[in-house]
Order: sequence, then structure tokens, then C-alpha cells
Amino acid sequence: MRDASISTLAAQLGAAGRQVVERGLVQASGGNLSVRVPGTDHFLVTATGTWLDRLTPDDFTEITLGEERVDGAARPSVEWRLHQRTYEARPDVDAIVHLHPQHVLLVDLLGAPIRFTTLDHQYYVGSAARVPFLPSGSVELADAAAEAAQDHDAVVLAHHGCSALGDSVEMALRRALNLEEAAMMTYRLLLAGNTSADFPQEWRDRIITA
Repeated sequence: MRDASISTLAAQLGAAGRQVVERGLVQASGGNLSVRVPGTDHFLVTATGTWLDRLTPDDFTEITLGEERVDGAARPSVEWRLHQRTYEARPDVDAIVHLHPQHVLLVDLLGAPIRFTTLDHQYYVGSAARVPFLPSGSVELADAAAEAAQDHDAVVLAHHGCSALGDSVEMALRRALNLEEAAMMTYRLLLAGNTSADFPQEWRDRIITA
């Protein structure tokens, strides 16, 4: 029986999982979520093969930043190192939402940068790093994503998906949602033949980001 704090964190991730599936940001058992366990060097991550809209308290594994399993009957997601390496690189990050959103991937496949065209896009995300394709679950991918996350709260993983970071599950989720919305708007602009419309440059540095 896990303690109340772990159950609360699992419930937060479960609620986030339902939202991202409902919004179509991930299909079936794709994607994975994690959160730091306060006061420890541990994090909670979804188990392999779990469906994000059906998460239960038993669908999480607790792992240390030293890569040791602490609790959880199920095997952790194959992407657990993606989370672990990013937590090591970004002590200010307490939650990570890793998804496979369609428009983020579409825009990247077109070779275009995602344009953060609205105030919300700028406030919650502002910019996104990009990592070329590397095998899912590999140390190379985890290391490259962690390095890219040094200066960004969102990382696009080519031909794969993205990671959104936050100081809470709620903030990581908001960033993931805004990243996909920004990509959707970018894609529609590209369909309309527009390659230049963007947020006013003179205002970008004046926005206090979340």
C-alpha cells in the first residue's frame, strides 16, 4: 500500500492522462508521464504498456535518479531514462509529459519550426528545442533530450513525439497542450501558404513566462 503522497501524485498523472487521450495527443498505450516525489531523489513514471486514459495507482513505478527501482509491480515505461536524464539536467522540473501529438510531428516533418503565435503560446512555451531521430528508449535519446531541455521547456523528438516540462503536472500538461495548439496553427498557416506570420518580435522579451 503506497502512502497518501504517492497516491496523490498518481491521481494527478491519471487526470493528465485522461485529458491528453481525450484531446487526441496520444493513441492507445503511447506516451508516458512522470512526476518527482517531493523530498526525495525519486520520480514516479507510468509503467510499460499502460493506457493513459485508464491509469490506476498500480500503473506507476517509482525510480531513483540513480536508476534504482523503489516500488511498483509493473515494469517502467521503456522511456523512463528520458524522464530520469531530464530531471537530472533540470532540477527545477518536477513533472514531464511525453506524448506523440500529430501536429507537432507534421510540422517537424515539413521541416518548419513551430510558430508560437498567441499570447498563451508565448507565455506557456515560447520556444521548443528539437532532437533528431534516435531509437525509442535509448540512452542516446535520453541524453540528447536532456541536453536540449537545458534551455527549453518543450522538446520535439523527430519522428517520435515531444516532451513538455513543468514545475507541476498541471504546468507540464498546459505546456503540452499549448505546444500542440501552436503546431496546429503553424500547420494551418502553412496550408494557407503563409510562412511569416508570427508573434510580434518586439513583445516576446516583455512577456514573463510561466
